[in-house]
Amino acid sequence: MRDTQEPRKIAVFKLNQAKVFVKISDMKKYWIITFGCQMNHSDSERIAVVLENMNYKLASAINEADLIVINMCSVRQSAVDRVYGKISDFAKLKIQNPKLKTVLTGCILKKDRKKFKNGFDQILNFQDLLKYQPKYSNNFSAFIPISNGCNNSCAYCVIPFTRGPLVCRGHQEILKEAENVIQKKYKEIWLLGQNVNDYISPTNPSVNFARLLKQVNDIPGNFWIRFTSPNPKDFSDELIDIMAESEKVTEYLNLPVQSGDDEILKKMNRSYTVEQYKNLVKKIREKISEIALSTDVIVGFPKETKKQFENTVKLLEEIKFDMAYIAKYSPRPGTAAAKMKGDVPHQEKGRRWKILTEILKQTALEKNRKYIGREIEVLVDGQKNEFFVGKTRTYKTVKFLPHDEPKALLQGTGSKNLIGQFVKVKIIDALPWGLKGRII
Repeated sequence: MRDTQEPRKIAVFKLNQAKVFVKISDMKKYWIITFGCQMNHSDSERIAVVLENMNYKLASAINEADLIVINMCSVRQSAVDRVYGKISDFAKLKIQNPKLKTVLTGCILKKDRKKFKNGFDQILNFQDLLKYQPKYSNNFSAFIPISNGCNNSCAYCVIPFTRGPLVCRGHQEILKEAENVIQKKYKEIWLLGQNVNDYISPTNPSVNFARLLKQVNDIPGNFWIRFTSPNPKDFSDELIDIMAESEKVTEYLNLPVQSGDDEILKKMNRSYTVEQYKNLVKKIREKISEIALSTDVIVGFPKETKKQFENTVKLLEEIKFDMAYIAKYSPRPGTAAAKMKGDVPHQEKGRRWKILTEILKQTALEKNRKYIGREIEVLVDGQKNEFFVGKTRTYKTVKFLPHDEPKALLQGTGSKNLIGQFVKVKIIDALPWGLKGRII
């Protein structure tokens, strides 16, 4: 039992350039809700450490929390709407726990900040998150941010407004974090940046992204390396060569194209043409024959005509991506595109989305069928009922049974220690969005 005569300790943390003092006796449980990309999830892992340094503890469920933090994304309006949807849920939780506090952080536009003001107790910018060693979400896959912000000015993107200009971490700091997780037997590392291949080490300008990738690859250990998300305009021949030569760099690449029409790309301020993009894909596939390519596409950009959309259709049919993340354009306040006239009707955006999704479904299935009969390495990352789920080096999702023993597994006697491990799986069937297999 605590001695009541003992001086009460105070935890101090700096937020928004102001010191926050909190009594240890007042510190309770927290819960973090994350929306957005891998960078947002990486930020949340570091926010967790900030809170635990303030002697908060992770709640076992949201209704047990005394502090709820939403780390939000503003890339699309739908992401913002999801945050609005949580406000009424929090009001109900506050009836059960009147001491509950809610905090909003992450990528927030000024316009939305004003609207959210009455829905949260505080809106905060967590400063200098990269200096904190994160509390990783699991013990086998680690997000390691190498930069924050972006110097590009894509007409539709809010990143420069929410995260600011590009700031790169020193390469020694990145390598130290990578070495730390590899020593802990992590099996996968994701190098993150809003424009990851724009990286230049501030402590040694000769270390660009390609050379950083090589240095991470040269760390001893049995692990995979992935990265996201690059800009095609900055994708160098040096980077392609290092990807091809580096054993631990996986054969998967998300290479956002956004549109298959040159005029729309120019309006988007993407700084490359369709022909340049196709030539880049050709060079990558020539050097890395097993590469699986995914992309990002926006349909319904302002004044996108049916003919311009058809150029995007042709591009998807020609390149045959393994996966594509297709978004319906939504204007974001403050961006150049938000000022453009000629918004495409919502129904037409939906029609175009369906056309591209159907093309993707066909090409993805065609790509996946090539895996049938092959024995491939899979990193197991979860379990659904009697099945395990994992990813291949090419980032294909594989569902499989462990040693054909579903009854034993359901009874709690199966191979539950597979999660976080590399296993060999024979592929027996293919679907558009994944593979089915049997463990060897």
